[in-house]
Amino acid sequence: MSAPETTSSAAAVEPPAVDVAIVGAGYVGVPLAQVFAEAGRSVVLLDVDAERVAQINRGESVIEDVPSEVLARLVSDRGLRATTDYDVLRDAGAILIALPTPLSSQREPDLSILLGAAREIATRLRPGQLVVLESTTYPGTTRDELLPLLEEGSGLRAGTDFHLAFSPERVDPGRTDWTTKNVPKVVGGIDEASTEAAARLYGSAIDEVHTVSSPEAAELTKLLENIFRTVNIALVNELARLCQRLGIDVWEVVEAAATKPFGFMSFRPGPGLGGHCIPIDPFYLTWKAREVDFQTEFIELAGRVNRSMPYYCRSLISQALNHGAGKALSQSRVLVLGIAYKPDIADVRESPALKIVELLQGAGATVSYHDPHVAAVTELGLESVPLEPAAYDAVVIVTDHSGIDYAALVEEAALVIDLRNATGPAGNGTAKVWKL
Repeated sequence: MSAPETTSSAAAVEPPAVDVAIVGAGYVGVPLAQVFAEAGRSVVLLDVDAERVAQINRGESVIEDVPSEVLARLVSDRGLRATTDYDVLRDAGAILIALPTPLSSQREPDLSILLGAAREIATRLRPGQLVVLESTTYPGTTRDELLPLLEEGSGLRAGTDFHLAFSPERVDPGRTDWTTKNVPKVVGGIDEASTEAAARLYGSAIDEVHTVSSPEAAELTKLLENIFRTVNIALVNELARLCQRLGIDVWEVVEAAATKPFGFMSFRPGPGLGGHCIPIDPFYLTWKAREVDFQTEFIELAGRVNRSMPYYCRSLISQALNHGAGKALSQSRVLVLGIAYKPDIADVRESPALKIVELLQGAGATVSYHDPHVAAVTELGLESVPLEPAAYDAVVIVTDHSGIDYAALVEEAALVIDLRNATGPAGNGTAKVWKL
């Protein structure tokens, strides 16, 4: 499909050599490239990591959600390719930005990666192109931050010479039921024509597109989705801590409440939040709210509860060792089972397991980890060890990967601290199993 028409001389521009250029070949960019390539669009991925680019061009996937055999077919049969050269953007009909937007050490939005890329894009921008930001951020980023940079660097006007929109990524790594293709795509442009252009583009490859009135509405939509989860997880985490004092099994309570067919949505307690969205997204909104002299007290409270969970779990582990094995944490060998932030993936971004390992080491424990999906964690200086439960004073289940025989684990281990209810019935009524 050629570049979307605009209200100016942009309509006379030559059709693009590339339909879609995606800036960022990560957890968002590669699945996006897959769906567009499978829909028959010509796609190029742009990334600053030369090794990653070389891997993609060899058909070797860097993302679990897009297997290498799928990527290799798209590279060989559909012409999907990757590059480090920003000049490729000159020949693209649409430029999708899927770059990290992390938090600073002060828990404030850090847009440096995004804005740096925007400056590079601006010098290559030409009339008739569509630019869409997919990176999670606070309301106003597209219009107040991205738009001025694109206009200043290109000499073009957004809405007149090129289209500009925001469409939040909704990737949940490891899922096969809901993917980039069948999760509805929310789109909001800086004007009606930009919204329509973005909706046409995504509609050519994604099953359903939902348009909103502005990029600000689309930006806040993404934050609401994950803040909803953050708040409800905080609620059940707080309940889990109360249940410990009351001597009630929180897992039994959650399971029972989930039988109600209306008015209740089940969330499970755990050792904290992980991933690239849920632990981070609330801070985008609380930061933006302070700009307009508004305190998001409910959201900030949920953040405090969830951030405290690794510390609570460290105390629970210490208590279990003391009372269950008669050992001090500082004299114990502890195996952390699962270092990824969620089951059956290799993603360790913001994983609560990292903080738990750090806290256990800080208390003097000798800590190892086993994770069938994560061979090594360089920031911890650790590599995954074989699963030999009997070799440790305690096994702490932080991530409940499938494929682990938890009943056998309970049999072999001297002590199990189960933070995910992975042991299920095998851990119920067993003195050597402590549950969150």
